Amino acid sequence: MALRPQFSLIHSEFNEFLFAAVGEEENGATLTVLSALTRLGIDPWGEAARLSELPKDAAARILAAAIVMLPEGEWKVSDTPAIATRLVDRLPSRGTAAMPPAGRETGRNGKTSPVSAKWLLWVALAAALLLAVSNLYDHHGAKPAPNAISSVQR
Repeated sequence: MALRPQFSLIHSEFNEFLFAAVGEEENGATLTVLSALTRLGIDPWGEAARLSELPKDAAARILAAAIVMLPEGEWKVSDTPAIATRLVDRLPSRGTAAMPPAGRETGRNGKTSPVSAKWLLWVALAAALLLAVSNLYDHHGAKPAPNAISSVQR
């Protein structure tokens, strides 16, 4: 049985985004968007489709919040907005997603999946963390203790 086009790696319109490098991990390996989203338990193709439907600044904020939840590699938490903006620029133009945005599927009863509410909560928490860390860098010029960030992410 052949894969549907939106799941085909050869023809996916999201390949440029999904296989782009987030950065280098501590072990020297390149972390791609595909790997990062998978590690966070997020469907990479569904998320790429969802992000491509959003305005670029909103998509970048959501992606930055996801990157913050990853263990730091060569990048720092303060680098995540720039990384996310660079990656979102690789998404196809608005309105060209190959599949419906994640979390908007309807079940047999016609109700929207609760996945979207749970995802929104996690994104809001990650965004709040990103803003708090960003404000700490901006206002105090001090670097937070490594244990403070890692204990919040757990």
